[in-house]
Amino acid sequence: MLHLLILFFATFSAAFMATVPPGLLNMNAAKTSVERGKIDGVIFSLGVSTMVVLQATIAVYISKFLFKNPHVIDVLLKIAVGVFAFFAVYFYVAAKKNKEKKNNLDKVSKKNSYFKGMLLGAVNLLTIPYYSGLNIMWNASGWIKFEVWDILTFTLAAGFGTFAVLYMYTVYFNKLERKSNRFSKNSNYIMSLLMLVLLVITLSRIFYR
Repeated sequence: MLHLLILFFATFSAAFMATVPPGLLNMNAAKTSVERGKIDGVIFSLGVSTMVVLQATIAVYISKFLFKNPHVIDVLLKIAVGVFAFFAVYFYVAAKKNKEKKNNLDKVSKKNSYFKGMLLGAVNLLTIPYYSGLNIMWNASGWIKFEVWDILTFTLAAGFGTFAVLYMYTVYFNKLERKSNRFSKNSNYIMSLLMLVLLVITLSRIFYR
């Protein structure tokens, strides 16, 4: 039971931090709330979170395949080094530039908000490799096993972590908007640091395999 709590907290935190930096999903959730109302924004956020749960589930089975084929993991770990290094630099540069980006949002009816959320969530192609990588690391740490309760905890934590951030953007967008420059800059620095930590962890796994 304890390892499920640790797994939920770790995955929730990882999902939360990955969704914090202003981007397509959270800004659309905020703008949906502003233009169509907060309830519509929450419905949109639920659609995104549902897609994240599905993507996290796919990621688990991808990581299960990789776990059974360790020679594939060796190759992917080396690729991951480049990926994490790239994103560490990317988020650091983004924090330095701190440019404001405007996201256009077409007005949608309330009944379509949920499905638009799912559609935009599906467009985010980095979600599956992100959660697949997390699953592999959690497995190596002993926090997750390929069992029903572990998989359920992992996927739900990913969905709840994503929804928590989107809900904040939906409800508190007016306050966040006033501090958008500082918020964007700080969140990008945090993501850069997170990518750096993942880079170090990946390098250590390569050297000690």
